[in-house]
Amino acid sequence: MHRIFQERPEILAPVFGVLGVPLSAKATVDAVTTDVTEARPLERRVDTVLRIGPSDGEDFLLAIEAQSGKVAGKEASWAYYVAHLQAKYRLPVLLLVVCQDRATAKWAAGPFDCGTRGWTAQRTYPLVAGPDNLPVITDARTAAKNLPLAVLSALAHARGAACEAILKAIITALQELEESDPETAGYFFEFLEINLGSTPAGEKLREIMSFVSYFPGRGTVRETAYLEGKAEGKAEGEAEGEAKGILFVLEVRGIPVSDSVRERITACTDLDRVDAWLERSRTVERAEDLFVEDPEAPGTSPERA
Repeated sequence: MHRIFQERPEILAPVFGVLGVPLSAKATVDAVTTDVTEARPLERRVDTVLRIGPSDGEDFLLAIEAQSGKVAGKEASWAYYVAHLQAKYRLPVLLLVVCQDRATAKWAAGPFDCGTRGWTAQRTYPLVAGPDNLPVITDARTAAKNLPLAVLSALAHARGAACEAILKAIITALQELEESDPETAGYFFEFLEINLGSTPAGEKLREIMSFVSYFPGRGTVRETAYLEGKAEGKAEGEAEGEAKGILFVLEVRGIPVSDSVRERITACTDLDRVDAWLERSRTVERAEDLFVEDPEAPGTSPERA
């Protein structure tokens, strides 16, 4: 989860916005080595370290950690990271922890004290980005305007009820981006595929991509799931799955589907025909146009082949 800050630093401005940390629009962002190992044989590494150069103040370091759960002793490592980076670079240091669930986020917020007998030698206050403060982005146009934030939103809400709506918005945005910038579209899809893993959102991503061919030829989980279904399922089951895909594509493209069209799509068990409809669903202007090249007229009754 932390790598998106290295590879897409434009995400810092909106994330800092939800955290209430001011950041000038002209700030520069440079990756710093994540190695905080001492001379003794004890290796420590921060997930991501960035040097932020605001145009209206002094530079500072941002240490970023991705945290999937509470880990005993982690707070001591965080205090060490902050102290070591400050001593090494002679710059102020902020710590940002990115979490996927509320319990972890609540714990990660601290503060964490180092002291005894009523005296505090050091206190660590991490900034925390998680389900409570990262926005739920379910509008495709909003997702398209800020894909890094939308993707981070999907990760933060991966275990929440909104995950499906977020993913639909992102996939719609990525479908449009694929035409003009396939490399960026592929980056964000693969980032989601890896980071969502076995979460409910990851399962939903697999379900959606198993019948929506947005990224052909990439060897992704979408293709794997689709090809496995083709090899293992019966023709009738395959047609049913692709019928759902057709309806989904039309839905995300905002094309109305009448009851008669829906019935015709779901009733057809001719896999070749449904395959053709699925391909056309990406470009047709009306749902009825799915059937223009079929022998039957659009108004005829559904096939029972």
